[in-house]
Amino acid sequence: MRCLAARVNYKTLIIICALFTLVTVLLWNRCSSDRAGPFPRSLAGPERRGAASESDPARQQSEEASPQEQQKAPPVAGGFNKALGLKYEEIDCLINDEHTIKGRREGSEVFLPFSWVEKYFEVYGKIAQYDGYDRFEFSHSYSKVYTQRAPYHPDGVFMSFEGYNVEVRDRVKCISGVEGVPLSTQWGPQGYFYPIQIAQYGLSHYSKNLTEKPPHIEVYETAEEKDRAGRSTDWVVPKGCSLSTVSDKAKSTSVKQFMAPESTEGISLQLGNTRDFIISFDLKFITNGSVSVVLETTEKNQLFTVHYVSNTQLIAFKDRDIYYGIGPRTTWSTLTRDLVTDLRKGVGLSNTKAVKQTKIMPKRVVRLVVKGRGFLDNVTISATSHMAAFFAASNWLVRNQDERGGWPIMVTRKLGEGFKSLDPGWYSAMAQGQAISTLVRAYLLTKDPTFLSSALRATAPYKLPAEQRGVKAIFMNRHDWYEEYPTSPSSFVLNGFMYSLIGLYDLKETAGEKLGKEAQLLYERGMESLKAMLPLYDTGSGTIYDLRHFMLGTAPNLARWDYHTTHINQLQLLSTIDESPIFKEFVKRWKSYLRGGRAKHN
Repeated sequence: MRCLAARVNYKTLIIICALFTLVTVLLWNRCSSDRAGPFPRSLAGPERRGAASESDPARQQSEEASPQEQQKAPPVAGGFNKALGLKYEEIDCLINDEHTIKGRREGSEVFLPFSWVEKYFEVYGKIAQYDGYDRFEFSHSYSKVYTQRAPYHPDGVFMSFEGYNVEVRDRVKCISGVEGVPLSTQWGPQGYFYPIQIAQYGLSHYSKNLTEKPPHIEVYETAEEKDRAGRSTDWVVPKGCSLSTVSDKAKSTSVKQFMAPESTEGISLQLGNTRDFIISFDLKFITNGSVSVVLETTEKNQLFTVHYVSNTQLIAFKDRDIYYGIGPRTTWSTLTRDLVTDLRKGVGLSNTKAVKQTKIMPKRVVRLVVKGRGFLDNVTISATSHMAAFFAASNWLVRNQDERGGWPIMVTRKLGEGFKSLDPGWYSAMAQGQAISTLVRAYLLTKDPTFLSSALRATAPYKLPAEQRGVKAIFMNRHDWYEEYPTSPSSFVLNGFMYSLIGLYDLKETAGEKLGKEAQLLYERGMESLKAMLPLYDTGSGTIYDLRHFMLGTAPNLARWDYHTTHINQLQLLSTIDESPIFKEFVKRWKSYLRGGRAKHN
């Protein structure tokens, strides 16, 4: 009997222990669940969602203060959060009592599709990898502000233009073989010379030259005695052609003289460069001729040939041959070409405003081929040739400045509904300003008075109103303004005005008190207007491109984020040359808008 009682007590004890363990586990799980928070720390996979959070601000601040914890949490897979016991449920979301979209509900949280959030709020986001996990990266804006390096100087880097690549823009048809500067298709597919684009081309390469390391340069031909032995076998001269080394009085050096009839395959110089793609050579034709460069490309290793021909044709493309007219070249001149740009502009040639996108790239510069009769010298291939591009722009500006001191823009421009069209031949204050900034730098480098004289003449359109083919407008009969687009009625574009002021500053600082007096007066009047009118361009959450809402009574023309950051970059520059606190104040406030900041409401 005692054995039976003992056995019963033993079984009872086991049952009691088991029940106690079960209760303990259940209580522990419940407590853990209560501490876990109402939503998962990482959302599922590629479905981007914006959350309409009802959680308290303190929780949000805490999570923002320790992002590393969130980044390391693994993503939740599927539609069920096992840790929290919450399911994703589809829910109808009524938007402004107008239409319904499908969202997801997870406990007390509601998630809207980010594809909808992105369009509705004009925000940006993407899924990216971090520490081996997916995370969603959200941004209120897409454009960045550059850091002002130091006080601005007329001989220094121009704003952030070292990051500009004008020639690769899809609205640049090509780099002219005759002029060496870009042709724009921004307002017409035929291509035209746009002074703003040309000045930016020069300023960008000038700035790159100051910020980049000296380029690697490979010399292939100089026709000098010391180079001849090492390079003599690089030339291939077919039957019926001739190549010789002669002395040239104009250059005071030896050069290569060639004769290769058009009917032959031409005289070729083997290059074989796989590293760099900027080719340069001195050239003088006696007859019509061409210099061609054969490229091995990434397009199944196919060979493409870029022909530089002694005519005025802009650009042509047929099969795997690209043609650029370079003019007669009957006197010595240096031709410098970016083979990457020339190849891609040729392959992407179209009859529309935009160059077709292409992935083709050169892999190797195979050889150079000459035809016709002429002379050749100093054949090199380099990584860059920024100063050649800069002086191509500077010299174009000198050659193409008209008797009124301006650079006429030879296309029709319609700024918007309510503005009269600008007929071909109009001037732009932005073009005048950026051209001045380019010419001043050319003068400071060379001390050639031609550049300074051209810059001084460029102030003339600043003094004339639009109806007299100038660029001057007056706001509220009080404030002088220099118009990027001298429209009727006036448009008061902000970024173009500030570029025009920077040009005047460059000129007054460079020309000196006597020669620069007029530029200084125009600059001071413009700066007074800018300080007075700057608040008109602040929306409380961004900036305005122009003042058409005031002049036409229309809705405001809000600046895109890239224009907004241009406004900030310009004010940063001006704050280094003018101590007025207004510039720093606006820079600080406008920077905050990039991160979602807003002005206070009433």
